[in-house]
Amino acid sequence: MSLETPQKIVPKKVLIITYYWPPAGGPGVQRWLKFVKYLPQYGIEPVVYIPSNAHYPIIDESLLEDIPKDVTIIKQSIREPYKWAGILSKKKSKTISKGIIPKTGSQSIIDKFLLFVRGNMFIPDARKQWVRPSVQYLSTYISDFGIDTVITTGPPHSLHFIGLKLQEQSQVTWIADFRDPWTTIGYHKKLKLTNRSKKKHTAMEYQVLNAADRLIVTSEVTKKEFAQKTNKPITVITNGYDVNSVKQPHLDSKFSMAHIGSLLSERNPEALWIVLKELIAENSDFASDFELNLVGHVGEDVLKSIESCGIINYVNNVGYVSHNESIVCQKKSQVLLLIEIDNDDTKCIIPGKLFEYMVSNRPIVALGPKGSDVEDILRETNTGDYFYYDAYQSLKDIIYKHYLSYKEGKLESQGIGLQKYSREALTKTLAELL
Repeated sequence: MSLETPQKIVPKKVLIITYYWPPAGGPGVQRWLKFVKYLPQYGIEPVVYIPSNAHYPIIDESLLEDIPKDVTIIKQSIREPYKWAGILSKKKSKTISKGIIPKTGSQSIIDKFLLFVRGNMFIPDARKQWVRPSVQYLSTYISDFGIDTVITTGPPHSLHFIGLKLQEQSQVTWIADFRDPWTTIGYHKKLKLTNRSKKKHTAMEYQVLNAADRLIVTSEVTKKEFAQKTNKPITVITNGYDVNSVKQPHLDSKFSMAHIGSLLSERNPEALWIVLKELIAENSDFASDFELNLVGHVGEDVLKSIESCGIINYVNNVGYVSHNESIVCQKKSQVLLLIEIDNDDTKCIIPGKLFEYMVSNRPIVALGPKGSDVEDILRETNTGDYFYYDAYQSLKDIIYKHYLSYKEGKLESQGIGLQKYSREALTKTLAELL
C-alpha cells in the first residue's frame, strides 16, 4: 500500500493596482494596505503594483511599518502633472490635490484656472498617462507569473482603464474597486467641467462599470447608484478598523471634542459652532472645561466660520498627524466629531475614520446629510448620535448630556456588533469573492 505525497497548495496570485501606497498618508491608502496584510491568511498571494515616483499630497512614513515584509511590490514610473502645476502656484496646487477646494466666491483666478485644467485637460484624472506604460509592462508580468485576477482601485479612476486593457489583452478576471463614486462625488462638480467633458466622464464611467467582471463599493448608497447603471454584480465591502499597538492614553482632562481628518470648505456645520457658542455663554463651567481639537487639514472658510461665532480661542488647530498619532487623539478625546458635507452626493461617503472611532470607546457626534449610510451604522452599533445640518436643540442637548457625563466621570461608548467591521473580517469577504 503506497501513500500519496500530499500536494502543496499553491496560493492564488492576485494583482492589485493602486496609486496610493505608503508613504502616502490619508484614509485611501489604508484600505488596500490592510487587505494585502490579511489576504495570505485565506490562500491568496497579493502582488501590488504602484507608481515609483508618485506625487502624494500627504505623507505618513509610519504606514511603511504596516507593509508585510514578504509582499511582492512592483513599480513603474508615472508622469505627474501636479508637479508642473506647482510651478504656477505650489500652495494652491497642493491644496487642490488634497481635495480642499475653496468655495466659488473665494476662488482666485489661479484657483479657477487650476480647477478648469484639472477637470477638462485630464480626463478622467491627472494620472491617465500612467495607463499605457502600465498595460505594456503588466501584460508581460501577468503572462510570466500566471496571474488570472486583477483588481484596480480608484480614485484615481484612470487606474480602472489599466484593468480594462489587461482584461481585453490577457483575458484576466477584472474587479474594479470604487473607494468613492465617480461622476456623483461632490468635488467632481467643482472642476469647471464643460458639457463635453461631463459627457466624456459619464461615458468612461459607464464603460468601466459595464466592462468589469465584478464591482466592489464601500457603501450601500453607491451600490444602489451603480445598480442603475450596470447589471454587473456589485459587492459592498466597507472600510474598517484594524488592531493597533497604541496603548490607551489618559483621557483629556478637558471636555475635548475632536475632529480627526480634513475639514473641507463645505464641511462646515454652522449649527454646531452656534451651539458651542451658546453652551460657552450659558455655562461658565462648560466654558472653562471645553476645548475643540481639529486634527488634520482645515479649510480657511471653516476657520473663518468658527471665528465669526467667537469660539476660535477654544480651538486647538493641530494640523495633519501620522496615523498612529491620530489613533492616540481618538482614544484620549472625550467626544469625537464626524462631519460630512450636507449634500445628496455625500450620502455614500463612509469616512474610514468612522470605524476607528467606533472602537475607541468614545461617543461620536456626527453631522451630515439625510439618508447617509453613516447614520445607519451608528444606530446599528450604538456608538454615537447622528444629526442633520438643521438640527439645533437636539444637538445642543446631546453635547450637554455628554458634558454632564464627563463631569461625573462616566462618559464612554458602549458599541455592539463591531467585529464585522474589522479589517480581517472584511478581507475574508474579499477572499470569498476571489
